[in-house]
Amino acid sequence: MLKLKTKSIHFFKLIFPSTGIELIVFLFFLVVYGYLGSYIAIHHKIIFDARIPWDAYFSFDNKSIVMTGGSFERHPLSYYFFNWIRELALLFSDGKMDGNFRFVLAWFSNLAVSLSVLQVFKYLKNIIGLPLFFSIPLILFFGGFSTTILLSFTPENFTYTLFLLTLFHHYAAIKLKKEERIPALALAFSGITIGGLTVTNIVKVFIPVAFEKGLFKSWKKFGNAAFRVGFTCVCFILLYLNRIDFKYGNILSKTNEQYEKFSNVNATPTWDMILSYFFGGNILFSNFIIRDKHNMNGYHYKGIIMDVYTSWIPYIFIAVLWVLILWSYLKNFRNKPVQVLMISFVADIIIHCVMRFGLHTSFIYGGHFVFVYPLLLGWLFYSYRQSPGILSFITAACCILFVYLMTNNYLRTTEFFWFLKTYY
Repeated sequence: MLKLKTKSIHFFKLIFPSTGIELIVFLFFLVVYGYLGSYIAIHHKIIFDARIPWDAYFSFDNKSIVMTGGSFERHPLSYYFFNWIRELALLFSDGKMDGNFRFVLAWFSNLAVSLSVLQVFKYLKNIIGLPLFFSIPLILFFGGFSTTILLSFTPENFTYTLFLLTLFHHYAAIKLKKEERIPALALAFSGITIGGLTVTNIVKVFIPVAFEKGLFKSWKKFGNAAFRVGFTCVCFILLYLNRIDFKYGNILSKTNEQYEKFSNVNATPTWDMILSYFFGGNILFSNFIIRDKHNMNGYHYKGIIMDVYTSWIPYIFIAVLWVLILWSYLKNFRNKPVQVLMISFVADIIIHCVMRFGLHTSFIYGGHFVFVYPLLLGWLFYSYRQSPGILSFITAACCILFVYLMTNNYLRTTEFFWFLKTYY
């Protein structure tokens, strides 16, 4: 009983603020994102409108996600997760899908994203050991990304995936730092929750296992790791099959249908979609396009999406950021947590950039990987902590990126509010 109590305390300390500075960071983002989301929820209908099935803003499927959890082939277990979110929101709004309903949905999203930022901060402070002088600006940088801004009020799978992935990477880094194994139950729970919201992300849960100490030097350790991975897969597969009443044939047919739908878009050059949507759109808002939409039942509405960049400055921004990221990776190549982060990111690059799945709307998938940027930048700062000259250069580069990011995203956000006031 005492051991269970101790583990519960450690679990809550891992998720929630455990020090004064962590509480300040968490409350800061909770208030900022909370004000943004509350204003949108109360004064505008775009977060949830029963008449709008999808794509009211930036290809998010709010109504579909809130009502059903999303398609089972991509989000196999999110149906259960969004059921209780919807019921709690309806409880608060007396069964009406009105402003109070939208308010609760926005605050659930706000809580998830604020906790995600907190996890990034904990990682920077506790795993990397960065001083506040570097970690605070990095989380402000991360907090200003287009993805974190949008997800802070959007009821979507990506919102909660961002939290679960940041939490898992922080937890896995703790285990790697202590040279401990991830327990079977913890691995299974991570696989079910992360993979349940977006099926392809389950692969990321197994990456830290490959870096456990002495794994490939001992058959006993390797067998134990194989058992934990197998146990996680069996639990996940059984729950997945139960979700679809064991009609496993539907998985392949629906998956092929979704792949054809989301991978055969040739209106924009592939290289521009990769730069503007996958690497750029998750961080830096691009130009907006307003399009006419309808729900196939006679209701017409306006939708806003991102265009590719039309100025050379955003491309320079992305190029400089990626030079810093690759520099960090090469400098910390032998660092296990860094390898876990990069391999996890590469998985998304393969899915979206190589296989082209959802590449034309990949700016909405940022919840799967944008947290990697501040963490790898944090490792870069750490690796040059005893080289003042290089550290000053990196700091200056990041400051320029930060100023441009905040200026650009603030101006684009005002354009988004114009769209809301005009049409919603």
